[in-house]
Amino acid sequence: MNETKGESSYKDPSNYINRELSWVLFDKRVLGEARDKQNPLFERLKFLSITASNLDEFFMVRVASLKDMVNAGYEKKDIAGMTPLQQLEALNVATHSLVKEQYSIYNKTLLPLLLENGLRVIRRHEELTEEEGKFVDRFFEENVYPVLTPMAVDSSRPFPLIRNKSLNIGALVKKKNGEGELEFATVQVPSVLQRIVVLPEEEGKEKTVILLEEVIERNIQKLFLNYDIVCSYPFRIMRNADFSLDEDEAEDLLKEIEKQLKKRQWGQAIRLEVEDGIDKRLLAIIKAELSIGDGDIYRIDGPLDLTFLMKMYGLPGFDALKEQGYARPQPVPQLPADCNIFEEISKGDILLHHPYETFTPVVDFIRQAARDKDVLAIKQTLYRVSGNSPIIAALAQAAENGKQVTVLVELKARFDEENNIVWAKMLEKAGCHVIYGLVGLKTHSKITLVVRQEEDGIRRYVHLGTGNYNDATAKLYTDVGLLTCAEPIGEDATAVFNMLSGYSEPLGWNKLSVAPLWLKDRFLYLINREKKNAEAGREGHIIAKVNSLCDKDIIEALYEAGAAGVKIELIIRGICCLKTGLPGIGRNITVRSIVGNFLEHSRIFYFANDGREEFYCASADWMPRNLERRVEIMFPVEEPVLREKLMHILTTQLKDTVKASILTAEGIYEKVDKRGKELINSQQTFCREAVEAARVLEETVNHRVFIPEMHHE
Repeated sequence: MNETKGESSYKDPSNYINRELSWVLFDKRVLGEARDKQNPLFERLKFLSITASNLDEFFMVRVASLKDMVNAGYEKKDIAGMTPLQQLEALNVATHSLVKEQYSIYNKTLLPLLLENGLRVIRRHEELTEEEGKFVDRFFEENVYPVLTPMAVDSSRPFPLIRNKSLNIGALVKKKNGEGELEFATVQVPSVLQRIVVLPEEEGKEKTVILLEEVIERNIQKLFLNYDIVCSYPFRIMRNADFSLDEDEAEDLLKEIEKQLKKRQWGQAIRLEVEDGIDKRLLAIIKAELSIGDGDIYRIDGPLDLTFLMKMYGLPGFDALKEQGYARPQPVPQLPADCNIFEEISKGDILLHHPYETFTPVVDFIRQAARDKDVLAIKQTLYRVSGNSPIIAALAQAAENGKQVTVLVELKARFDEENNIVWAKMLEKAGCHVIYGLVGLKTHSKITLVVRQEEDGIRRYVHLGTGNYNDATAKLYTDVGLLTCAEPIGEDATAVFNMLSGYSEPLGWNKLSVAPLWLKDRFLYLINREKKNAEAGREGHIIAKVNSLCDKDIIEALYEAGAAGVKIELIIRGICCLKTGLPGIGRNITVRSIVGNFLEHSRIFYFANDGREEFYCASADWMPRNLERRVEIMFPVEEPVLREKLMHILTTQLKDTVKASILTAEGIYEKVDKRGKELINSQQTFCREAVEAARVLEETVNHRVFIPEMHHE
């Protein structure tokens, strides 16, 4: 390896992949699942919907941020040596290509397959039969017309404010008497109504559906009775939703965020979707009023906003076209039903693996603490929770029962701000002490501390996790969690909450590593230790499973460790700015991405440490925002049985030949070459193992060897 002393050759921008372009590659991997013939048809619809939802958020945040930089004249280059303008230009090509791919799959593959399997999707209302047309018109009159608000634009009525992500129909109209010029009019497709309209079924025929915008377009003349409709086409805009807060100036963070949320609907328009073939005159008006450039216009060959496919996934009668493998999360063997969770934790640490194992023990941990007369205090961080969260209810009950309850609700959790404001107010009313995050930092760590008075004194019970306290997403995201009452971790947990609620930064930690002050240095130390072992001729091995890798310092440390001979196996679902196959590293660093039925979300780290293996789990990815601008926690897993479980998770994913894609030296992802290999789907493997463990548990509980004889008089 050619490098001058103290200056690594891996600092060159050519050794890195642009973060945003890497994200597009990730969404393409998700899109690959929509194309994969091995997936059930309705699962393919779901994956296509996810790509559309992902792209919306990407534009509202990442593309919007780049546009802000360009507008501000910011020209600093990124990790890969690209200016914001260069990134936007490259993204423009990549995202237009991605959208074209989406609709090619939808039109050429999925629509014909749906028809073959008994579901007819009306693309244009002109395809309706006479009888179907009568039903649609009646449906419009009775259910849709009363909700609509047509908006005309003339000298007295300005162009209306078009809400972010709303679906609209734009029209050019002309007075019936022929006088005057063409006028612009628009009507919003109401989100309060179901977008998928199911037509009456005829016996022996396929189920037929039509989209709400087609129902409105068919009847749009009824909205403008004194006008002729020259043309009408749907359009949809994406706005900049990445608001910034001056927290030092904000007197009340909660009120300031509420104010900023309202602005999100009216941010700068950054993307315009229109139906392909839209009238040029109509497009010119929309384009001018929204101040949007040609490169930001996406001409769509099909229905705008493919997220409706997630609703289509829920249509009854098509269960045979969905994934059948895993009915529900399984019980945790160490936590039998109706057990005292504190007694079970006191026997030894418990590792949870969601969604294969149920999230219920985490909810029960809070519920039992709320009711337990010996529990004195509960402290918890909340980043995202479900819409009807049982954890929130349990925390409120705990406060009402006289427990000391402290909850940090992160108001700055993007797109959950409104939801979290509601929960924060409710918890305050119940008597909880609520902290609204920290100035300048997001609290992304997942930690709960329960303080309990026991016979031998105070004992602290702790839950640490890689995922949110969200019982809904816990059925969809893969995460791990640790339940422990180990005193060193209990002491650290207390220090974490003291740090969050006041100004008490501990001088050191027993077991936990906490960002933004200590975690990055810990990671760099652990990577460097493997490098030194390899340089000394000892084994060096790192396995890391994260969602994203784009921190330059971490990547450079990995490059140097790989060059020293450390075997580095990375499992990265999404963004990866690291390149494989660089000179001097060769095959020492591999990257694989697993996209499956569940969203890979857990962060797990293994360091060989010359035979004294160490395992860690964390709330943080290897990204600057996680390591430098958030409160994150990494925790060790030390009990041998639990370490074996983590190694099994990692090695099974490294053997995945079905859902894994490998990052090549050319910077593209390719599916594993299955020739001569056993077909292993890691997610299905974990499902089968959880079911088997639950079956063994049930047999053990039901199999009673010593049965007392009944006394007969």
